[in-house]
Amino acid sequence: MTEALHPLIDCRSRPAFLADFYGATPGTAGFDTARWLNRRTGSLVDDHFRASHTLDGYLDEIRLSGISQAVVVGRDTPGLVVSNDRIADLTRGRPQLIGIGSVDPQTHGIIATLTEIERSVLTLGQKAINIEPGFGAPPLHADDKLFHPVYDVCQSLDVPVCLMSGPTTPDLAYNDPSAVGRVARAYPRLNIVCYHGYWPRADEIIGVAFRYENVFLCPDMYLFAPGGRAYFEAANGVLQDQLLFGTSYPFRAMAQTVADFSALEWKDDVREKVRAGNAKRLLGLS
Repeated sequence: MTEALHPLIDCRSRPAFLADFYGATPGTAGFDTARWLNRRTGSLVDDHFRASHTLDGYLDEIRLSGISQAVVVGRDTPGLVVSNDRIADLTRGRPQLIGIGSVDPQTHGIIATLTEIERSVLTLGQKAINIEPGFGAPPLHADDKLFHPVYDVCQSLDVPVCLMSGPTTPDLAYNDPSAVGRVARAYPRLNIVCYHGYWPRADEIIGVAFRYENVFLCPDMYLFAPGGRAYFEAANGVLQDQLLFGTSYPFRAMAQTVADFSALEWKDDVREKVRAGNAKRLLGLS
C-alpha cells in the first residue's frame, strides 16, 4: 500500500516535547501519567513517546508509522496551555503537520476569544478550533451559552469546532453526548469533531452522529478500548462519512495504532474514507 495512493491522516497527535503532561520530562508526575495512560490504552511499550522528545524524532515516528499527515492540536485550559503560536511554529513549513488552534472563553473572555479564533484561522492558517468545556473552571457542558459565539464565528468562517471529552474529563457528568446533539441542531452548518469519541458513552454519541450529519467522531485511542468496536461497526455502516482516524499520540503508540486499525475488517471503500477521505473533506485539504 503506497502512501500516495492510500494516504493516512492522523487527526489527533502531539509530540511529547510540547509539555510535561505529554511526557516531555522523565522523572516528573506528567511523565509517569503519560506512561500510565499508555498502559491503560494498550500500548505495548509504555514510554514509546520518548522518541518524540525531539522534533526530528517525532517526524520520524510519523514517517515510520506510515502516516501521511498528522493533525497537531493546541490546548487552552486552566491546567495546560499549548499556544496557537507554538502550534503554528511547529507546523510551519512542514506539510506533514496540520495545525489546529485552541481557545478558552472562560479564561480569556469572549471578545479576546473571538479575536483569537479569527487570528488562528485567517493569519496562522489553522484548520479548526478546539475547545474543552468539561475541563474549564468551572466545567461546563458543550451547549452552554458561553460557547455560542464561538460556534457562530466558526460556522461563519467555515471551520470545524473540535470538542475534546472522554474518560479523563474531571467530572464525567460533562462527558455528555446529548449536549453535542443540541449544538449540532442549533448550528447545522457547523461541523463538530468529537475527540476521544466521548468514550465510554460510545452508543450515545453514535446516536447523535446518526441524527446529525455534521457530527464527526474521532475515537482515536478509544477505538481499541472496551466497547470501542461500536465505532467501527457504525463506520462500516451509516457513519462511514463521519469517522476519523486518530492515534491520540503520545498516549498510544503510533505504529501500533496504525497496525491495530489496519487489522480491523473494514469495507474497502470505508477504509479509505476513514484513513483520509473524511479528514480531507472536513479540513479542506487537497
